[in-house]
Amino acid sequence: MTSPYPTLAFPAIALGRRAFLRIGSLAMGGVSLSELLARRALGRGSRSSTAVIQIYMGGGPSHIDMYDLKPDAPSEVRGEFREIATAVPGFRISEHLPYQAKVLDKLAIVRSVCHENASHLPASHWMMTGHQPPPDTTTNKSPSVGSVVSRLRGSNHPSMPAYVSIPKRQLLGASAFLGPPHNPFTPDSDPSKSDFAVANLQLPVGVNATRVEDRKSLLKTFDRIREDLDVRGEFAGVDKFSRQALDMVTNQRVLEAFDLNREDPKTRAMYGAYSVGQGCLLARRLVEAGVTFVTVLSGGAWDTHANNFQILKDDCLPRVDQSIAALVTDLHSRGLQRDVLLVAYGEFGRTPQINKDGGRDHWPGANCVLFAGGGLKVGQLVGETDRIAAYPVTHRYSPADVLATVYQFLDIDWQHEFKDHNQQRSFPVLPGGQPIRELVG
Repeated sequence: MTSPYPTLAFPAIALGRRAFLRIGSLAMGGVSLSELLARRALGRGSRSSTAVIQIYMGGGPSHIDMYDLKPDAPSEVRGEFREIATAVPGFRISEHLPYQAKVLDKLAIVRSVCHENASHLPASHWMMTGHQPPPDTTTNKSPSVGSVVSRLRGSNHPSMPAYVSIPKRQLLGASAFLGPPHNPFTPDSDPSKSDFAVANLQLPVGVNATRVEDRKSLLKTFDRIREDLDVRGEFAGVDKFSRQALDMVTNQRVLEAFDLNREDPKTRAMYGAYSVGQGCLLARRLVEAGVTFVTVLSGGAWDTHANNFQILKDDCLPRVDQSIAALVTDLHSRGLQRDVLLVAYGEFGRTPQINKDGGRDHWPGANCVLFAGGGLKVGQLVGETDRIAAYPVTHRYSPADVLATVYQFLDIDWQHEFKDHNQQRSFPVLPGGQPIRELVG
């Protein structure tokens, strides 16, 4: 029987010397891969085995139709979805999250997260960085959480990137003033598709495997040409980090980590044939191999201004429900529930009032954030909103609180201040915030 999942196409390892020099200058966000590795090493702090997988539901998932249903509210608020029982007695969530309902004892849903921006990109910036941006923000003014992790923690293994985004970079997931080396490594390919291939691990076109007998002779060739390069001053940046760049492109650990065909077909099926499902499985493989922070984009039409209920039950909810439950189950089965933290959220919730088109509009007054693993206190629903899920009636948590929880797990000082080149201005990791007390207290 033919597998429904793709075979990952990786190039041969042996290279010619010109190809090696081209690898050393592979473009990664405007800098060479070797420069990326060099700069990243300067910022590497303490290292451990802990890692984070972040699922980002861009567009604004409807909190009131997922984790914060209001069955006693008027019909124009409660909508058509019903609650179902979960693995935690007394806790109920949407009928269209049956997989998560079965593993709720391994989840914590914080239902009292809120902020004050109802525009997609500024709200995404706030959630991804902890910093409130200008109202017209379209790019990162502050570094995303993954970029901060890359700068202050680095990767858990020297062959692996610190920060990966699957299948591509989230719009507000960039490094801002930390520079291109701390942008995410991206496959730029959908892991659920038959043509999945990691673009940034492809060797240059025209590389001939017969040009160099093996990798060892390639490195000897490189050593012989270094003096010529130094004399002419044409490639002053070629150093040990160029070797690391080559290692990342040809290293068996990296290639195997991205090769989903090494997984049991039953495991792949458990995650579902969605981009987010196979992305979550790939994320688990990457953190096991030494990546510290992975963002997985959920896909789905979360911006449900019209036809909210049909879109959620047919598209958005099935894909994240199966993917999250599979990832949590898999992490537990592999004994990783203390070493890997899962966090899932979007930029805001949706309006309590259903509009004339059967949709819900943008609503930053209430939002839900899911946590699992990381040694946190799980099996709980944290916080409550009012009778129509408009605003929290318990302690309000900010985007900075959410990220402080992540940083504490990774042993990163969220009060750390970055300095500009003149050492005159400071840029804090977070402008405030504390870890969510019900999770870590």
